[in-house]
Amino acid sequence: MTLELRIALTHLTSRKRQTVMSLLGIALGVAFFMAVSSLMRGSERDFIKRLIDSAPHITISDEVRSPPQPPVVSFYPGGAVALRGLKPRTETRGIRGYKQKLAWIAAQRGVRVAPVLSGQAILTFAGKEQGITLNGIVPQLMQGVSDIDEKIVAGSLDAVASNPNGIIIGRGLARKLYLDMGDNVTVSSPIGQVRSMKIVGLFETGTTAIDEGHGYVLLKRAQALFGRMDRANRLVIQLDDPYAAPQLAAAIEARIGYRSESWQEASQNLMSVLLIRNIIMYSVVSAILVVASFGIFNVISTVVMEKQRDVAILKSIGFHARDVQRIFLAEGVLIGAVGSMLGVGLGYGLIAILGVVKIQPPGMTDAINLPVYWGLDQLALAALFAVGSATIAAYLPARKAGRVYPVDILRGGMA
Repeated sequence: MTLELRIALTHLTSRKRQTVMSLLGIALGVAFFMAVSSLMRGSERDFIKRLIDSAPHITISDEVRSPPQPPVVSFYPGGAVALRGLKPRTETRGIRGYKQKLAWIAAQRGVRVAPVLSGQAILTFAGKEQGITLNGIVPQLMQGVSDIDEKIVAGSLDAVASNPNGIIIGRGLARKLYLDMGDNVTVSSPIGQVRSMKIVGLFETGTTAIDEGHGYVLLKRAQALFGRMDRANRLVIQLDDPYAAPQLAAAIEARIGYRSESWQEASQNLMSVLLIRNIIMYSVVSAILVVASFGIFNVISTVVMEKQRDVAILKSIGFHARDVQRIFLAEGVLIGAVGSMLGVGLGYGLIAILGVVKIQPPGMTDAINLPVYWGLDQLALAALFAVGSATIAAYLPARKAGRVYPVDILRGGMA
């Protein structure tokens, strides 16, 4: 142990009450920093996981980001050209040659893809009508890109494949129209196609808009109902690495031309809200440690005032200003380090308690645990911030101690 460190320990142990209060301030600051950070980051990860699991990582739609320019505009760039009454050519909507594009995407490593044809339809039963979004799917492929199979509470997704006239609807819609498994309903499309279909499955997602407004049928049946033979208007993709979605979406769009949207792009407003929330959270919990560091500043400032004669003696026997500064800086580092170790233990205890707390959000029947995050990075961040703030708090008193003039202090003591 160096002489400077021994002197620093002597100063701290001679003022036990003030030192203990400073240690408690740092320990509580680190503990609350870890607890709040664990809750915020746990809830963020839980939200992103739910978002990733419930939505495609990449969605390819039958649109383009920038519509093609008329040939005359391309031929005379920058010219005084004005087109009036221009009407796009009427054509069947959908992704052209979707099977070839599907095969190319499926050949990529770590990628699962499925075609979907979605459109509006009217479901009729016992004189009651309900507008729904009808999704034409290939059950075997859909199971790899969607969690709808896990949401089915009666029947199965495979039942649609075995029954070409089968339909799966939400339990909310079934309650609304007094439907049950095995009932026959009439489905009408905007082009006048009408088909009698049998309910072969019920799903429940917990989202009213989906449970009351969506249905699933075989892709070929949807193509016949909407008059879009051999077409799909969406390709939905799941990745082994969801965070690689932006790069792959850009590559796919450059290859096939259709708009490819990653889940990050589709949810960028929500992601920005999470970023702002994290900034606010870290600002608040950091303020706790900053306030605690003022206690260290007061303790070391008091020591410097009381030990000016000792400092003068040390400098008179050969200590340099930097040696004196190191003594008082060591006091701040010691309080910060020991307080951080105590705070880490207390913080993990708080996180463990929060992890077993159960809450029941409004509208849910089951209670859920608070999502907490156990990563070591938040431990390191809290400890580094605590030691850093303690060191900064000790710097000004240490600098003042280093500027003490031995002659003035000793002369004043002798007088």
